[in-house]
Amino acid sequence: MLAGKRVLLIIGGGIAAYKALDLVRRLRERGCSVTPVLTRAAEHFVTPLSVSALAGEEVHRDLFDLTKEAEMGHIQLSRVADLVVVAPATADLMAKMAQGHADDLASTLLLATDTPVLIAPAMNVRMWDHAATRRNLATLKADGVRVTGPNEGDMACGEYGPGRMAEPLEIVAAVEEALADGPLKGRRVLVTSGPTHEPIDPVRYIANRSSGSQGTAIARALAGLGAQVVFVTGPAAVAPPEGVEVVPVESAAEMLEAVQAALPVDAAVFAAAVADWRVTTASGSKIKKKAGELPPLELAENPDILASVAGLGEGRPGLVVGFAAETDDVVANATAKRGRKGCDWIVANDVSPATGIMGGKENAVHLITGDGVEDWPRMSKDQVAMRLASRIAEALD
Repeated sequence: MLAGKRVLLIIGGGIAAYKALDLVRRLRERGCSVTPVLTRAAEHFVTPLSVSALAGEEVHRDLFDLTKEAEMGHIQLSRVADLVVVAPATADLMAKMAQGHADDLASTLLLATDTPVLIAPAMNVRMWDHAATRRNLATLKADGVRVTGPNEGDMACGEYGPGRMAEPLEIVAAVEEALADGPLKGRRVLVTSGPTHEPIDPVRYIANRSSGSQGTAIARALAGLGAQVVFVTGPAAVAPPEGVEVVPVESAAEMLEAVQAALPVDAAVFAAAVADWRVTTASGSKIKKKAGELPPLELAENPDILASVAGLGEGRPGLVVGFAAETDDVVANATAKRGRKGCDWIVANDVSPATGIMGGKENAVHLITGDGVEDWPRMSKDQVAMRLASRIAEALD
């Protein structure tokens, strides 16, 4: 259920913070990505190194990180997740949430987010029973915050009663329940990704530098919003996401066949970098090098997968999104491509070598629709994917 989902985990400052390490492991076992945030108090109980090692991601700690805040990092962090989990949620953190305080990274994220929030309270039994905590709890529940626990048992302080943080597997179950529904639940979405390999002979082929990382991130993000994703991928450099139907292909002809077999769908995202040409007759044996001679290679144009789907009458997806990888006049060329192909949206980017985008971890795109051009800032490919997936969910609503 959690494959392809993304959780922003805020670890509060309490002895129960050690359980957050197991929580990270349990979530990742289920295919869930975890972006960790540590409060200053939490660093007294767990180290950023241990949390980062288990999460496989950078630990975020400082509100006033000049590099990140130049890009409004705390706003981005608060919006790229499917769910914000606070574990342990200390009495102090609950009070800040209820009153809208924002004096550190964790509380600022919680105030800035419009993502669902789940808290796992943990504190001394007397703090849990205090009237102020009960008021804050009631406020948070009224605001739509989900709560799991606390459990009753022995405390680190030697007392007994309610206040123990829920066990990691209990929190995982609460996360699964919170993410059971999504805006794309019941929708079927096709995503193409990666390069295609057009054979010349058994050992050589025509290809391009696409890694498939952006298409993979888009498929993961769509699945995270509840979509049933058919992921048609060429020979990519990254592993396909979990929780999607993976259809591996090699050539453009195979990709077209797989795309046609996947229809009908509610939306189709064509992120694959399909080779424009193929060798008309690939050799069945390795072409031998002969001094002074070049082997004759006759090229033919590959099928236009995007245009063929965008031009369908009956059975056309409700939303067709193409990609345009350009090196010059990016917006102008991509806008013209949108008109030629007949798709609804085009996601354009500059793949000039100097940008480091093709095969890199970041992207800077322009979303071109019938309403005009949106220039998105440079961000990680995961963030681009989440933003695009959210826009697709809005368009299909």
